[in-house]
Amino acid sequence: MSRKKGQTYTAEQKTKIVLEMLREEMTTSQIATKYKITSQSLGKWKTQFLENASLAFDVSGATKAYRDEIEELKTENDGLAKALGKATIKAEWAAGKLKSLDLINKKSLIESKHNKISVSEQCEVIGISRSHYYYRPAPMSQDDIKLLHRIDEVATENSEYGYRFIHEQLKEDGFSIGKHRVLKYMGILGIQAIYPTKKKLTSLKNQAHPIYEYLLKQYWTKIGRKKSVYVPTPNEVWSGDITYIRINGGFMYLAAVIDWHSKAILSYKISNSMDATLATDVLEDALSKYPKPKIFNSDQGSQYTSHEHTRLLKKHDIQISMNGKGRSIDNIVIERFFRTLKHGNIYINDYETIKDLKEGVKAYIYKYNFKRFHSSLDYRKPMVVFNNLCQYRVIPKIVS
Repeated sequence: MSRKKGQTYTAEQKTKIVLEMLREEMTTSQIATKYKITSQSLGKWKTQFLENASLAFDVSGATKAYRDEIEELKTENDGLAKALGKATIKAEWAAGKLKSLDLINKKSLIESKHNKISVSEQCEVIGISRSHYYYRPAPMSQDDIKLLHRIDEVATENSEYGYRFIHEQLKEDGFSIGKHRVLKYMGILGIQAIYPTKKKLTSLKNQAHPIYEYLLKQYWTKIGRKKSVYVPTPNEVWSGDITYIRINGGFMYLAAVIDWHSKAILSYKISNSMDATLATDVLEDALSKYPKPKIFNSDQGSQYTSHEHTRLLKKHDIQISMNGKGRSIDNIVIERFFRTLKHGNIYINDYETIKDLKEGVKAYIYKYNFKRFHSSLDYRKPMVVFNNLCQYRVIPKIVS
């Protein structure tokens, strides 16, 4: 499918592309290159598709959530409706709704071949400039992917590095790149320095979602100059996070849930997009297999502050805890697991395909949980500790 300047995709074409993403046989960057679309657009389409999937079975319920709001608007604006007419009221109501949309969704509403309203007029109504509408960023190149891989390596090897130190290392490695571009790419990777001081967050927050207090201070102790964390029992504290996983020619994302006491990985999933669905699917899988925790901790990324994720935690009466601003050290247990996974599996295998990646990670996590000694557990094995020294075996599976 070749995309020309100014071209828009039909709903049928978007559905076909999203279904191809959901099969997860290609990375997001590979699909973006194939259809000449940005990775950001693909992510928005996937989110929109999943959020509205239920409408296929309940079309009549699509407007149910807005009925009370519409009735209230009718009552409040009755006098104005008489003066200006129903058409004016509807136009103002629609304009208000449009303002809450992001740029990609606004652009998707514009019809380039509309026979009565020009593109310029549509842009004016929606609230974007023509230049924003016509701008089409190029898909990520192999050089960009190579750069992402190196940033991930540097950040994993030097977890205390912020974007300035990573930028210096990249310059030493021979890359020509500016500091702001490094910061942008760290955002794509979901990377921030693990260091207890104020630094700029690269995890993307949604300002409309509430941020919760960090509840794990009680588990931190100081021995000399070093800080360590101790949670006395399994299922007292779980935490979740998402990390970048490289493969040949692209990258995927891995989400996982870990038990802080035993360091056992309770659930995980590999996906070609980093969104709220990924985080929620992994949490749902863990809750379906194990007793619920008292506290669930995460960073302030939009995947974890989303209504879907926080609603699931509240449904199970789990206390919600979130890292302090600029403090990914607050989620150090899962950060250390990701480092172990990358050094012990991802970097040395350099996977060629997504299938090989999924099989390799599955085998490694089984080994990590059931066969690998853990020094912080007095050289016991995480899943044995989690199950209170029983031989009960549950193999963590990839969420389908």
